[in-house]
Amino acid sequence: MTEDGTVNEELLTIGAFAARARLSAKALRLYDRLGLLAPAHVDETSGYRYYRADQVDRARLVAMLRQLDMPLARIAEVVGVEGTEAADRLAAYWADVEARVAGQRTLAEYLRGRLSGRNSEMYEKFMIETVDVPAQVVITESRHTLADELPTWIGASLGRLEAAARECGGVTGAPYVVYHAEVSMESDGPAESCVPVADEAAAREWAERQGRAWETRVRVEPAARLAYTRITKAQVAHPQILAAFEAVEQWMAGEGLEMAGPCREVYFADWEAAGPEDAVCDVAFPVSRYTGTA
Repeated sequence: MTEDGTVNEELLTIGAFAARARLSAKALRLYDRLGLLAPAHVDETSGYRYYRADQVDRARLVAMLRQLDMPLARIAEVVGVEGTEAADRLAAYWADVEARVAGQRTLAEYLRGRLSGRNSEMYEKFMIETVDVPAQVVITESRHTLADELPTWIGASLGRLEAAARECGGVTGAPYVVYHAEVSMESDGPAESCVPVADEAAAREWAERQGRAWETRVRVEPAARLAYTRITKAQVAHPQILAAFEAVEQWMAGEGLEMAGPCREVYFADWEAAGPEDAVCDVAFPVSRYTGTA
C-alpha cells in the first residue's frame, strides 16, 4: 500500500475513497450492505474494503439521491441503469413526490380552514356552476369499498367499463362515479362507476354475458341539472375532496336548491397524463327547484 492509500496503484482504501467521494466510511458500508455500491475488492484476511477511483461518481450520485428522500429501492433502480433510462426513472420519482406534496398542501389548507373555523372562506375558493345533462345509457359496476381502497377500484372499474364500451356502441360522455352512500374509512358506500354508451340493446346484451361477476348493470340515467365545481388532481385525494363537496352543498343551500340524487365525481381528463394542478374532475350534485340562472 502506498502513502496516499492506494493498493497496487489502482484501488483506494475505504478511508481514501470516502475522502475523495466526500462521504463517510459509515455511509459507504451502508451502501455496500444495501447493494447500492459494492467495493471493487474485499481482502479475505483483513476484511478491508477497497474501491476504484471510477466509482466516485456513483458514490456521489447515491448520496445526492438520498438527499431527495428517495427510497433505497428506487435508488437501486436509478443507479442500476444508465443514460436516459436513469433520468426517466428519476423524473418518474420526482413526479410522484410533486403529486404527494401537492396533495398534502391541499390537505393542509383544508385542515387549516377546519381548525380555524374559516369554512365559509375556504368554500369561496371553489367556483360553482350548473350544467344540464341529457338522459344517457350507462353501463355500471358497483362495489362496497372504504376510502383507502377507492382510488384503485375507480381506476380499475372505469378501465374495465371503457374497454367494454367498445361492444356497446362506444363511449358517449365522460365517465363518472356515483356515491349511493358515504365512502370513508368507516363507511363503505356503495360506489358505482358509470360509463355512458351509445347502444342500449348492445349494452344489455353485454351485461347479460357478464352475470354478477363485477356487479355490472345497464340503466338509463335520466336527464338532470347538476351543480358542480371543478377540481385538480391534487384535490381529488381523500379527505381534501370533502371541501369541494361541502362547498357545492353550501352553494346549493344558498340558492334554494335541493339534492335530487346521489352525488358524483365526473372524470373528464386523462388521469395518467394530468399533473397535480391540472383540472381532472367535477364534483357534482343533481339538483331540483332551481331558482337561479344557469
